[in-house]
Amino acid sequence: MKLGLSSYSLYPAIRDGRMTIVDAVHWTAEQGFEHIEIVPVGFDLLNHPDLADEIRRTAEACGIAISSYTVGNNFIVDSEEAFEARIAELKKHVDIGARLGVKRMRHDVASVPVPEATIHRFEQELPCLVEGCRRVADYAAQFGIVTSVENHGYFIQAADRVQRLVQLVDRQNFRTTLDTGNFICVDEDPVASVKKNLPYASMIHLKDFYVRPAWMELGKGWFRTAAGHWFRGAITGYGDLDLRSILKAIKESGYDGYISIEFEGLEDCFEASRLSREQVLRLWERV
Repeated sequence: MKLGLSSYSLYPAIRDGRMTIVDAVHWTAEQGFEHIEIVPVGFDLLNHPDLADEIRRTAEACGIAISSYTVGNNFIVDSEEAFEARIAELKKHVDIGARLGVKRMRHDVASVPVPEATIHRFEQELPCLVEGCRRVADYAAQFGIVTSVENHGYFIQAADRVQRLVQLVDRQNFRTTLDTGNFICVDEDPVASVKKNLPYASMIHLKDFYVRPAWMELGKGWFRTAAGHWFRGAITGYGDLDLRSILKAIKESGYDGYISIEFEGLEDCFEASRLSREQVLRLWERV
């Protein structure tokens, strides 16, 4: 296992000005993580490509790998011109990924309101999603970059939908960034869904959630699943997900790539990231 940290875990500190993304690279290396995943939230690489060069140089100096570059996107737009603009923007992100020196890049593919995220709508939009993913993957191939879709955003979150998209895109360099926690958002069993999608994983996000029933009245930091249950981010290994069984499935699958902790809870992001690392290593040794 190559255990690292998503820079998104440190977003509160980046947002508040307590650190820059370059500081985040230093901090991640100092904590003993083996790699960092770059997620441009709280900073901009498209309009500041020189920052990508600085991040890469810093990582090299710190002896830490940059495992992946992770960006948003939505191919469901209202015109051909807008669709082409999304592809053009993603190609620019691929160029940034190449400057970072990554061999993995996740981009989102679609987002719709939860009531519209039906299987019927999914099948309707699938040809457009396949075309967009193919064109970006084909562009990324020249850099040796594997692009991927994450189980993220309700519309492409269920394990079978992710698999269907990956299979239809049918490119060796298009896979899935497998988020171990996100299946909760569409009310799937994370252990079962992780096992389903492990063969398609180019990278893994380790995430944990607290989960509560729909009848409870909860406030700040809590979100609704597709079926109306509550969830919020937890320190990895401290939440309600069966992380031990998830890690056991990952280990038994033979996966030996990058695993990135992604924390998005209410606790202090520095302490939460440190504790997440300690707990994951503790559980990994015991499964």
